Amino acid sequence: MAWGKLIRHFILVVVLIATGLGTVSAYHSYILTVHELKRGLDRAPSLTNKGFFLIDVRTPAEHQSGYIPGTDLNIDFREIAARHREIGARLDDHIVVYCQSGRRSHIAAETLADLGYKYVYNVDGSMNAWEAAGYPVEVPRR
Repeated sequence: MAWGKLIRHFILVVVLIATGLGTVSAYHSYILTVHELKRGLDRAPSLTNKGFFLIDVRTPAEHQSGYIPGTDLNIDFREIAARHREIGARLDDHIVVYCQSGRRSHIAAETLADLGYKYVYNVDGSMNAWEAAGYPVEVPRR
C-alpha cells in the first residue's frame, strides 16, 4: 500500500509540473490586444501620465526603427531580469510589454511576473499587430 501511495503522489507531481499548475510563480502575465492598448493610450491625460508603464523589449536597433508612442523604456527582453528596476515600477503597478510579434514580450512578461510584479500585460501580436491596425509609430530623432 505504501508504494501505491508513493507512486500516485509522484504521478500527481509530474502531472502538475507538466501542465504548469505546479510552477513557483504566484503571478502570471495577462494578454492585451493592440486595440485595448490604443484605447488606454487615447484615454490617458498624457503619454507621460497614462497609469501604466509601456516597455519595448525588442533590441535597441529594432526600437530605433520605430516604436509605439508613449513607450517609456526600451529594455531587450534578454536583459529584463537584470534591468527591471530601471522601469521604476512598484510590484502593484501596471506594466505593458511588447516586441515585434509577441513571443519575446511573452517571455519578458512572465519574467516580470516571476519577479513579483502583479499586473504585467503582453501585447498580443505586438508591433506587427499595431502596424497592421494602422496605428501610429514614432521614430526617434537622430
